[in-house]
Amino acid sequence: MSDRADLVSDTAMVMAAGIGKRMRPLTATMPKPMVRVASKPLIDHALDRLGDAGVARAVVNVHYLADALEAHVGNRTTPKVIVSDERDALLETGGGMIKAREHLPDPFFCLNADNIWLDGPQNAFSDLSARWNPEEMDALLLVVGHARAVNFSGQGDFHMDAHGKLSRRLPGRIAPFIYTGIQLVSQRLLRDAPEGKFSTNILWNRAIEEGRLFGVSFTGQWFEVGTPQAIAPTEDALRRG
Repeated sequence: MSDRADLVSDTAMVMAAGIGKRMRPLTATMPKPMVRVASKPLIDHALDRLGDAGVARAVVNVHYLADALEAHVGNRTTPKVIVSDERDALLETGGGMIKAREHLPDPFFCLNADNIWLDGPQNAFSDLSARWNPEEMDALLLVVGHARAVNFSGQGDFHMDAHGKLSRRLPGRIAPFIYTGIQLVSQRLLRDAPEGKFSTNILWNRAIEEGRLFGVSFTGQWFEVGTPQAIAPTEDALRRG
């Protein structure tokens, strides 16, 4: 287990294999997780938060410009990094988890490598751990309201009922909660998964139908850093703290 008794897992998967098309031209010569924001690569923001929270191991998948990314994370000890090699084929989020499954306990945290956030009263992983109930959940997503989502201009992703159960945004409507890219996942979510390349959305949809996809509302600030234009305002907000 982790050094932090309040965490339900000592391991996180960090999704770092994507090509980063929206971040071009910066990603023409580097993988998106290596793009620097506030003087350090995006992936270091994520890994540093994991280490600070007490997560001991991070499974990082690599595909695009994999050598550079693998070399960058290879010497970390907090958390210790295990590389899941997707050089042969990009497997998307769901396929990436299946590829790395042998390294993932039950449950495990999962987050995107390009996430930046400022924690609220507790860190994000403690928030997820405190709400986790494996008897009723296949996955627990950290979601954030529009007011706490910096740089985000979309319509939102989910509705959440009084018990925390999630449902999808209806077409043409606005949903109050945005998925932050951080979740806590049961191995049950991965059962009978498709082979090869597929999105986690397939598994979430099944969990929604079964009433087993839940959310917890994030009390900090989350930053959408999907394009080069989002970097400067993110850095300004981080300086203000």
